[in-house]
Amino acid sequence: MSEQNKAQVRRVIEEIYNRGDLGVVDEVAASNLVIHASSQEIRGREGAKQYVRVLRAGFPDLHLTVEDQIAEGDMVVTRWIARGTHTGEFQGIAPTGRKVRVAGTDIDRIIEGKTVECWVHMDQLGLMQQLGAVAAA
Repeated sequence: MSEQNKAQVRRVIEEIYNRGDLGVVDEVAASNLVIHASSQEIRGREGAKQYVRVLRAGFPDLHLTVEDQIAEGDMVVTRWIARGTHTGEFQGIAPTGRKVRVAGTDIDRIIEGKTVECWVHMDQLGLMQQLGAVAAA
């Protein structure tokens, strides 16, 4: 089951985040999905789709690369790197044209083939610094 769960997370990254195929959300996410992001809690399939829309609107060329995965039981930990070009508005920041690179980790809980919970940890400060919204230390 662990290998199947890891493959599902890789599918989410490739098809939903990298390609923008939001229809896949309905296939892989439970209706009661909860995404625990640093600044917000996102609920349900429609919430997940909106989350991805916002990311891809700000960074239309968004591409996540899986660096490592570890799975045990119903949990999958994925360390990833996201790259993209800020060509659309993102979190109130007008497009800068800057290329960004952000590291992150997701912890997904998958029950009966559906993702029911995801904890997202990413370098938001680093992202804001790369966009020029926060001064670098």
